Amino acid sequence: MSIKRALLGTTIGLGYAVAIASTATAEEITIATVNNADMITMQELAPAWEEATGNTINWVVLEENVLRQRTTQDIATNGGSFDIMFIGAYETPMWGANGWLTPLNDFADDADYDLDDVFQLVRNGLSADGNLYALPLYSETSFTFYRTDVFKAAGVEMPSEQITYTEFAELAAAVHDPENGMYGTCQRGKAGWGENMAFVGTVANAFGARWFDENWNPQLDSPEWNAAVTYYVDLMLESGPPGASANGHNENRALFKDGKCATWVDATSAAGDVRNPETSSVADMTDFVKAPMQATAKGTGWFWSWALAIPASSQKVDSAKSFLKWATSKEYFEMVGETKGWVAVPSGTRQSVEEDARRIEAAPFAPAVVDAILSVDPADATLLPTPYTGVQFVAIPEFQGIGNYVGQQVAAALAGQSTVEEALANSQAFAVREMTKAGYIK
Repeated sequence: MSIKRALLGTTIGLGYAVAIASTATAEEITIATVNNADMITMQELAPAWEEATGNTINWVVLEENVLRQRTTQDIATNGGSFDIMFIGAYETPMWGANGWLTPLNDFADDADYDLDDVFQLVRNGLSADGNLYALPLYSETSFTFYRTDVFKAAGVEMPSEQITYTEFAELAAAVHDPENGMYGTCQRGKAGWGENMAFVGTVANAFGARWFDENWNPQLDSPEWNAAVTYYVDLMLESGPPGASANGHNENRALFKDGKCATWVDATSAAGDVRNPETSSVADMTDFVKAPMQATAKGTGWFWSWALAIPASSQKVDSAKSFLKWATSKEYFEMVGETKGWVAVPSGTRQSVEEDARRIEAAPFAPAVVDAILSVDPADATLLPTPYTGVQFVAIPEFQGIGNYVGQQVAAALAGQSTVEEALANSQAFAVREMTKAGYIK
């Protein structure tokens, strides 16, 4: 099977503005982006780039699952609908290796941009065969957000060392108070390989599960997967909010910021938003610890980058590169810090930003976030050996379809529409069929 088939305001300084104005005539570029806080900020600040260059932007703002569907379809069909796509560490190496993205190696020679300032782990995750194919806005792992005031009132303490998921469930139950609008935990339930399976996948890693064995045989009917998904469903039914199967990252972020959740295991990139008093009602009542472990600590915190890439089908590469340079530059991070506060600066990407005294003062948790990100090893994220890389995903084209299907089955189990056993049996059968069709197993 082919891979394509498998995939089926403040202004910037004048000098920098001139430097990034790379086209003689004004153009409109179309950017496909996700609807989260960092990208919304970029849309608010982008008129600075438009004014400096004379170019304009047509923003196509989509929910995360829909964004992935639209960009994948466009890439697979060479549609040419977008000049810039927000994509991540899953898609970038595969699409780049297949010639579907414009190489960005020239940024390495741009002293003004300073690519070496971007953490090497992040650069590596957006590269293939020695070529860079995307520039990161932010990078993340996952950790546990918790309400210090709620824990204190309940007379329980969140240990500073990494706890087990068993212990986490006990803590969530102890602070669960739905009659007073406080849920013990809020976790992703919305179906999708990048939604509920981002969390469930790391829980599975913690319980010693793996997606495939060394010979690419799916392992979704294993005792480890059963234990992990059973744990997840029980946790959400006992200590989660109603209708959790409809909640993804954005919904849970809103619930947590609104003071409805005592705990939340999710992206470190949300920390700035949660700890920002301008956007969060719990800014001074939230702390963070590592995501829980269970049988192993491997793969319990995911690795992800939201990055900007230029499809090979774009006819406006110069203008697109100009925007990429602006939107991921030191100057852009400075603009976010000065206009939105340094707590809101995109995290986990540039060393100079993370070491900036203004950043550390506004976001004292930032060094811990960086340490957590840099400690992730996508090549060794499971208890048992595997033939794949990736923490919350498997770096093969077929994973998108498989991960989405499994996400649907797990969401159905959470909603009470099936049992965990039925969900995993269906998932195993689907994965075996897809991996056989693709030639991984005979």
